[in-house]
Amino acid sequence: MLRRDLRLCGRGCALRLAALCLAFLLCTHLSAHIKRRSWHPDELLNKVQGTSRGPGGEEGVNRRAEEVPSRRQVIYVRRSSRAGAQGGSSAEGRKDTKKPVRWHIDLQPWASFTRSLHDEAKRFLRYITNAQISCSHLVKNGLTPQIEDPIKPWTVCLDDKFELSHQIRNKQCRVYSLGLGEDDYIFEANMANGGCEVHRFDPSITSAHVHEGARLWHHRLSVDWRDPNPVIASHKLHSNTKKLRTIINEFGHWKIDILKADMESAEWKILENLILEGIVDQIGQLVVEIHLHWQGFEVSGNDSSVVRYWYSLFKELEGKNFKLFYTYKDLNKPQMFLKKEIFNASSSYILSWVNTRWT
Repeated sequence: MLRRDLRLCGRGCALRLAALCLAFLLCTHLSAHIKRRSWHPDELLNKVQGTSRGPGGEEGVNRRAEEVPSRRQVIYVRRSSRAGAQGGSSAEGRKDTKKPVRWHIDLQPWASFTRSLHDEAKRFLRYITNAQISCSHLVKNGLTPQIEDPIKPWTVCLDDKFELSHQIRNKQCRVYSLGLGEDDYIFEANMANGGCEVHRFDPSITSAHVHEGARLWHHRLSVDWRDPNPVIASHKLHSNTKKLRTIINEFGHWKIDILKADMESAEWKILENLILEGIVDQIGQLVVEIHLHWQGFEVSGNDSSVVRYWYSLFKELEGKNFKLFYTYKDLNKPQMFLKKEIFNASSSYILSWVNTRWT
């Protein structure tokens, strides 16, 4: 009986001793943790650097200051502006072009309750043939004297109240030209000779990138209103097509002083894409040839709804602070409107807008 009591007493003492040891270890660990949390980041850095030295005082595997954990530490990453893919001279700060994407434009109310083609066409043609803002210094087909007669009068405004004139004087203007098999690039050459950085996009160019002179680049690219299907291999595509948003991001540009476009009836969907993705905010002046002899690529509906859609696109531009300052009616083209000889309309007009926020 006595032996049994002694064994029980010994087991109880051992358990109490083990419990005391465990409590001591926990208190020691907690105290060390609290002490580390109370260190200043500089003290922690000194301790880490001090323990990283070798026995002779030489540097061992020294951790960098930014690797030391600190709640107050903030790391800034400077993103340098990329030059153009083929010699772009962009040195300005770059804006973030990742804006929320809209899925459709806002259609304007019908011109009349009858929804007739006559009323829609009358409103549309009146809109494109009346300037919304005056320009006293119109310049056609570039900044240098004409070597030969131009085919079309591409017109920009160089009034001092708009930014383009200042950009040209400072040799900082940038021009994008969108075309489809255009042999006439007098405008682009003259703008480049006048000091602008000019990028011309045309899928018919023989080489991927051609550098002509000091400031003119030709790119074998077709600007589209959508990016190519990733399922289709690039070598099976008829041409290299990209959205304008993709191109300006790849080139490292965040603004375009002049966007000129002659897209042979693809201009409606391209313009819609520029509006929906907010790219028009990055454009100073917009010079576009529009084609009215048919609806345009991937534009559907009856004639009245098509003209309403065209008008709504231009009203979207107006809502983005673009004002029409010049209209050219091409009398050398068939005088057709949606395949009809009506309204004394031409099948082709060149329209020039200025972004009035760029002042």
